[in-house]
Amino acid sequence: MRIAVTGSTGLIGSALVRSLLDDGHQVVRLVRRPPAARADGSTEVRWNPRLREIDRKGLAEGPDGSPLDAVVHLAGAGVADRRWTTAYKQEIHDSRVLGTSTVAEAVAGLDQPPKVLVSGSAVGIYGQTGDQVVDEAAEPGGDFLARVCVEWEESTAAAAEAGIRVAHARTGLVVAGQGGAWGRLFPLFKLGLGGRLGDGRQYWSFISLRDEVAAFRYLIDNDSLSGAFNLTAPTPATNAEVTAAMGRVLRRPTVFAVPEFALKAALGEMAVEVIGSHRVLPTRLLEAGFQFTHPTVDQAIEAAL
Repeated sequence: MRIAVTGSTGLIGSALVRSLLDDGHQVVRLVRRPPAARADGSTEVRWNPRLREIDRKGLAEGPDGSPLDAVVHLAGAGVADRRWTTAYKQEIHDSRVLGTSTVAEAVAGLDQPPKVLVSGSAVGIYGQTGDQVVDEAAEPGGDFLARVCVEWEESTAAAAEAGIRVAHARTGLVVAGQGGAWGRLFPLFKLGLGGRLGDGRQYWSFISLRDEVAAFRYLIDNDSLSGAFNLTAPTPATNAEVTAAMGRVLRRPTVFAVPEFALKAALGEMAVEVIGSHRVLPTRLLEAGFQFTHPTVDQAIEAAL
C-alpha cells in the first residue's frame, strides 16, 4: 500500500515507518520543510498545519502513479515537553485540532480518497479515572487534556463524511527506551535513582512500542474497524507496581520516592498527568482479535531494553 504518515520522526511514527517499509509498503512522510530525498526509500510531501496548507497533488499520487491507500496522523506538540503555560496549552490544542482538520479535509477532497484514516488520540480523553476501570464506552472527562482529545477526534469529521473509514487510536504511555515518558525514566532507574511518584497508587495504562506499532498496523489493515480504540495493554499497573517492575528488570534499588507536593511545584498543572490515574482497558481491540505480545508491565519493560 501507499501510506501517508504525519509525525513520522517521533517515537511512534519512526517505529511505524520502519515497520511499513520493512514490509514493502510505500511511505509518504508529511513534513513542514521543503521535501528531500530519503535513503530509506520513503518520499516526502510538504504541509503546514498552522496555515492549514498541504500539497494535495503530492499526497494524491506517488511518483509511479500509485494512489493513496491510507493515512496515519500522529503529529502534535508533546504534552510533556514543556511546562503548561497558557501559550503552550494553546499550542497543544492547536497542533492537534488544526493539524487533524487539515489532514481530514485534504484527503476528503482527493479525487480518489484513501480507504482509511487512523488518527492519533490519547487515553487522556477519559480524564482522571482513579481506581475505576474504563474502556471505549466511557464518557469523556472534563479536564484540559480530555477536552483537547474530544476536539481532536471531532476534527476528523470531514474524512468520515467523505466515506473514509476513521479509527481513533487512544494511546496510553508507550514503554520505550528511546523516547516518551519511559525514555526519561530508564536513565534514572539504571542509576538506582528511581522510585514511585506521589503515593504510587495512580494507575498507568501502558503499551510496549512493539504492540503500539502492531495495533496501528491492525487498524490500517482491518476494513471493519472504525471508531475509538484504546491502545493500552490489558493489565494497567499502578505507579508503585511499575516502580517495582523497573527495579526487578533492571536489578536496581527503587527507594527514591518523589512526594506529590514536589511534583506539583516542579511541573505545575502538568503534574496531573504524573500523579493522576488512568485505568484503561483495550476492550475493542481485544474483541477484534488483536493479540498483545507484551501484556504485562514486566514484559513491556524487558522489550524496551
